[in-house]
This record gives sequence, C-alpha cells and structure tokens, in this order.
Amino acid sequence: MPHTAGRSLPDPRSVVTGPLDLAVRVDEALAVQAVAFGLTDDEIGVRRHIVVRHMTSPGARALGAATEEGRLVGFVYGMPNDRSQWWSTVVEPYLARHGCQDWLDDTFVITELHVHPAFQHRGIGRELITRLTDAATEPRSLLSALDLDSPARALYRNLGYRDLARRVQFPGAPQPYAVMGAWLPLARD
Repeated sequence: MPHTAGRSLPDPRSVVTGPLDLAVRVDEALAVQAVAFGLTDDEIGVRRHIVVRHMTSPGARALGAATEEGRLVGFVYGMPNDRSQWWSTVVEPYLARHGCQDWLDDTFVITELHVHPAFQHRGIGRELITRLTDAATEPRSLLSALDLDSPARALYRNLGYRDLARRVQFPGAPQPYAVMGAWLPLARD
C-alpha cells in the first residue's frame, strides 16, 4: 500500500527554498517522495539507507522547499558522478550503445527531485534543480526519469536535458527509465 503523509497541506504561496541537511531530514524528504512517487513503506525503508549513504559522498548536496513553518514540500539532491557507484554501472552499457558513455565523466548527477503533488506546477521543482546545478563545478548534468511522457520529463527537456538512453532497466524496477543529460548552466525561460 502506498505511503501517505496524512496531514493537511499549508499554503503553497509560503514556500521558500534553501540548503537542506538531508541526512537529518531524510524521513521528511522520503515522506514527500512517497506521496509524489507512490512509494510503499518498505520502499521508503530501503531508500532511507541509500539517501543517508549518498549524503556522505564527496560533493553531495541538497536543497529543500519548505513552508514558512518549516514543513518540507520538495527536495533535490545530487553529487558528482562516480563511475564505481551502482547507478553508473547500470546505465553505462545503455549510454555506450549510443556513444554517450563519456557523459559519466565530469558530470553532476541529480539523484532525486520530488515535489509534493499539491505543490507541483508552481515552479518549485525548476527552482530546486536549477539552484542545485548552478552550484556545480562540473560542466554537465545527468539524471534518470521514468521513460514516459510526464510533467517531470517535460520540465527536464525545458531545462535543456535531452535523452541519451531510453528503455533503461534498473534491477527491481518494473518500468524502464530514460537517462537524460544537459550542459550547464541549465536553460532559463
């Protein structure tokens, strides 16, 4: 059964973005991800350990979107790519088939970006991802997203991301993903 936060939502006009200590606020962030992405409680438990481990990686950083009262309604985090990490080892053969394996070098990876559904379509996701990548020292960015037409994929394309590989199958994931890449800085409206 999907996880739900079960609380009334604050006014979306009062959302501010800024640095996020994701290791400390991991449970709040995963509650947002659970609602936005439809995760079960078991999936949240697995992801919790992954997020905490990722935040110890060199160069890992996170931003959050919160109400004035401090309630987290969105977050993004990423890090410079490391070819030895699981994600890179899975996507590398797919990128190699398209001659794009060099995108795994000197690249900042957006690991997760989620906004609570009640706060989507208000520019919060765009602000989070552009602010995070603006601080990157790498010249380009990678991310993976479900390989289907969605508002998230439309946002990424609008920011300058393009498909580098499609139909990427992650172990245990029922749906295929697309790996998308963009040169930094990301496009602005």
